[in-house]
Amino acid sequence: MSDGVAIEPARALRGAVRVPGDKSTSHRALMISALANGASRIEGLSPGEDVASSARIMQELGAKVTRDGDVVHVSGPEEGLRASANPLDCGNSGTTMRLLTGLVSAIDGEHELIGDASLSQRPMDRVAVPLEQMGALVRGQGERVTAPLRVRGRAALRAIAYRVPVPSAQVKSSILFAALNATGTTSVREDVRTRSTTEDMFRDAGIDLESENEGFGRYVVLQPGRPKACSWSVPGDPSQAAFFCVLGAVHHDASIEILNIDASPERTGFVGVLQRMGASIDFDRGARHLSLTSSSSSLEATEIHSSEIPSVDEVPVLAVAAAAATGVSAFRAMGELRIKESDRFEGAMELTRKLGCRVWSDGDDFFIEGLASAEDFVRFDIDAGLDHRMVMAAAVAGAAGAGCTILGSSTVASSYPHFFDDLVSLQ
Repeated sequence: MSDGVAIEPARALRGAVRVPGDKSTSHRALMISALANGASRIEGLSPGEDVASSARIMQELGAKVTRDGDVVHVSGPEEGLRASANPLDCGNSGTTMRLLTGLVSAIDGEHELIGDASLSQRPMDRVAVPLEQMGALVRGQGERVTAPLRVRGRAALRAIAYRVPVPSAQVKSSILFAALNATGTTSVREDVRTRSTTEDMFRDAGIDLESENEGFGRYVVLQPGRPKACSWSVPGDPSQAAFFCVLGAVHHDASIEILNIDASPERTGFVGVLQRMGASIDFDRGARHLSLTSSSSSLEATEIHSSEIPSVDEVPVLAVAAAAATGVSAFRAMGELRIKESDRFEGAMELTRKLGCRVWSDGDDFFIEGLASAEDFVRFDIDAGLDHRMVMAAAVAGAAGAGCTILGSSTVASSYPHFFDDLVSLQ
């Protein structure tokens, strides 16, 4: 794929898509399997470059990772993972770097974690602080502890009780990975519930972990232990499903089915937001998986708080929904968007401004006055800033509206390599 792509307006959109395996589950399945003693099996692993970075690093630390069609086999060494003399390259993946920092903090020795130019600007102080309380040494660049990181791991860390100051599943998970090798009980408290992927998968792997909801938050208690080898089935990624869910709702002639995504409530907050706006979304719910059908709708403006979508990953495409709605939508407490792969706070505003909307901000809030219909979007050009979610949000706006040209489009390979193929398949 070239680095620029032109998206033409779609006359009608019909069909079903199966989005890639959930990135959150994929990263964790690789890491848990590498920590286990024995052979694990992973079906449906995300094909994106971010997850490939995690797979390469697990091999660098001593695990064996092989692929057989859609199945990945991971064998953790009997003696456990060991430090590598080579830098551990996390590519563009913040999840890889944050979870890995916790994992290697419990492996005796020196570890160097590096990433690309974008990842090297993302703050790692949020994981460095609790991990140093546990006895690891984490050093990076500047006050925000950006990569490259140098981690001095210890085979036996101190257990801690930690309250996560800013909602983050990655920070919570980094602590829990380190706590597997701590001497005693570690507890993590979060005031806003984030995705429970790590907790659920640790329990599936035999780790003694208890989790209790507290108001809007959650309290997690973990006893140290080694995960057991497992067979994992990775559901579809809800964050990727959000793009097609919005596309189906805002396009004037659409019915799009998105198959078998993770049904965790912390991952599907975008669905409730769209329904509140008036989107027509039908459900087919299983125990852990969910299929959605999104159809053309007339949308009304709403107020969206970051606590509804703790990762805020779906905000760029929800901004496109707001642009197609009637009235002014408010996006509240969205400061976390500024430290993603790009500044998505400014990116979401720029995108909707290019569509023809009036857009403004106040502190960590921003506001979009919708055009009442995607048919009123204007054609636009945009540089997505090497951010895969901005690429896909722009593509949704272009396909639903008057078309667009996107620079930096090849970065979708980090999470959803066949995104453009799936988009074309619906037309």
